[in-house]
Amino acid sequence: MRVNARLRASKPISLAVLCFCQVAAMALWFSGTAVVPRLAAAYGLSGFFAALYTSGVQAGFVLGSLASALLTLADRLDPRRFFMLAALLAATANAAILLIDPVSPAAIGLRFLTGVAMAGIYPVGMKLAASWARDDMGLLVGLLVGALTLGSAVPHLFNALGGLDWRVTLAGASLSAALAGVGIHLVGIGPRRRPSPGFDPVHVLDAWRNVPLRLANLGYLGHMWELYAMWAWIGVFLAASFARDPGGGAAPLMARFATFGTIGIGALGCLAGGVLADRVGRTTLTIGAMGVSGACAATVGFLFGGPPWALVALCLVWGIAIVADSAQFSASIAELADPRLVGTMLTLQTAMGFTLTLLTIHLMPLFIEMLGWRYAFAPLAAGPLFGVVAMARLRAHPAARKLAGGRR
Repeated sequence: MRVNARLRASKPISLAVLCFCQVAAMALWFSGTAVVPRLAAAYGLSGFFAALYTSGVQAGFVLGSLASALLTLADRLDPRRFFMLAALLAATANAAILLIDPVSPAAIGLRFLTGVAMAGIYPVGMKLAASWARDDMGLLVGLLVGALTLGSAVPHLFNALGGLDWRVTLAGASLSAALAGVGIHLVGIGPRRRPSPGFDPVHVLDAWRNVPLRLANLGYLGHMWELYAMWAWIGVFLAASFARDPGGGAAPLMARFATFGTIGIGALGCLAGGVLADRVGRTTLTIGAMGVSGACAATVGFLFGGPPWALVALCLVWGIAIVADSAQFSASIAELADPRLVGTMLTLQTAMGFTLTLLTIHLMPLFIEMLGWRYAFAPLAAGPLFGVVAMARLRAHPAARKLAGGRR
């Protein structure tokens, strides 16, 4: 017990263990991307059913997050116990797919339940990280988002290297999440945590009634309009572009490695974004990052079918910029919200953002059909533009003095 107490009292150790537990538990989400190619090859899945393996989790996460926010669970419960119960439930639901037909509607139902449970993992982890912050809120939350970004990219690397049997992948992800549920008790709760004000569903309205919170959330929505649509479709775009080359027989393999690089390099963007935001300000960093990512979305199509080195170089810049600001919207909420409701406000923010991604991911096929690959990503630039306006308005608000120690 004394060893555990010393571990929990250490900020570096708590944050290191938290990053491990967060990524280990979120392996349940990443596993959907990893198993779909193998399931498609073995069972001849339709594109729609294959997409449900990922979007089913996402829809469940949205529902679970909304329920958690309304019940203020992230603030009323011990975050470590909440995380543990959520991780064990998600691991059990995911592992149960091994006992049934993996291409049945019941399998999608279990993926949906996995997503519901994961509402107790991602935002709760950010709340735990924020509880330790002093003048490094951006960096601490950036560490978590960076680790998750790298985790999101790993399935593309596995698939490029030949992939793993889908049963091994699902079982490994479930075991990983179960270990995270146990390991989370080695994480301490930092001094910034405040007692919950108690159950009152009206608390969720603070996300809109509080003007600074509203502006930070609108900035986040602009960011999310672009992010997951890009992550979901950049691999398809790269494969189609590389295939235009006369010697494009290796296009699918090249695209998988390039996709891993484009998404994975975002982990560096998160870390750099966290450091810069703490030094120059949240709104400064988010406005700059969205300006760069929006410009990439508007112009990447002009390199379609062009030199692969030039296209990959632009995609790497895009991969850094598109997620460099991601953690800073959460950090802004943690600094602007009532300290007693940080967990609820973070949960609600992620629920709104992932709800929007369900729309934009499925709009991309329409953009491709109507505009072709040259202009298909251009509509995504509208999100960062909207986000820049919201964060500029937040920058002008007096409450922005609370951000990054007054550095706005």
